[in-house]
Amino acid sequence: MARTRTAGIRIDSDGRRIIDKEHRGVGIYLRLGPISQEDAEQQLANEVARIDAELRYNANHRHRFVDCAERYLAESKHRRSVDVAAWHVRLLTPYIGMLEIHQIHDATLKLFVHDRLASGVKASTVNRSLEVVRTVLHRAARSYRDGEGRPWLDAVLPLITRLPESPRPPYPITWDEQDRLFSKLPSRLARMVLFAVNTGLRESNVCGLEWSWEVPVPEVGRSVFVIPREAFKSNRPHVAILNDIAWSIIEAQRGQHPIWVFPYQGERVSTMNNPAWQR
Repeated sequence: MARTRTAGIRIDSDGRRIIDKEHRGVGIYLRLGPISQEDAEQQLANEVARIDAELRYNANHRHRFVDCAERYLAESKHRRSVDVAAWHVRLLTPYIGMLEIHQIHDATLKLFVHDRLASGVKASTVNRSLEVVRTVLHRAARSYRDGEGRPWLDAVLPLITRLPESPRPPYPITWDEQDRLFSKLPSRLARMVLFAVNTGLRESNVCGLEWSWEVPVPEVGRSVFVIPREAFKSNRPHVAILNDIAWSIIEAQRGQHPIWVFPYQGERVSTMNNPAWQR
């Protein structure tokens, strides 16, 4: 294979020109066919210019919030809270999604905070969204790197200010209040809530309770449910003890679904905080 006057351009035995060159660490290989030396040199110049432009872009490119959030959600898909995080990202995207990551701070979040409060949500709900922003920024600065090892956010992490919260203190409802509350709920939802009250399980564990987790205890003539670590918030197995009321609810649910203890229309229930509960 013969060389030509230009390094990186060769001619094969059939008279066809080939570009085979490395420019700034990027390989260029093109079979050009029977074209002139001048045309081959122009093709090479075009490829060199393209590579230079891409490298300049990559050197100056700053990732947007939506890029960082997309990576964060992809890496968090094994977490039970990923759906909630994705919901917050969808709320945030119209406001800051297209902003470069270094442009996000209290001032650029001001309109988002104003609109959310104006819609009637509480400060604590807005703060959950701001926590997602803080987490994404932290990942961009500490974990995410480009091809040359530079952080996606190469600046001091901004302080995202949380809104002051004034939560109402929790208190135990009376038996009368419980009776009045439960009487307003659809029967299927009332059973789930009554089960939660009598087991202390979180909403996600009641909604996702599976028959495969049931373990008979012959000594007491009933069962317990052993919730696996991946389904429990503290990431450790949890044993749900059933008192008389909880056991009676389990017995009433048998045979409704092969997997879920509390199904609805043949599917897993996603939340108890549905429109029926809110009404």
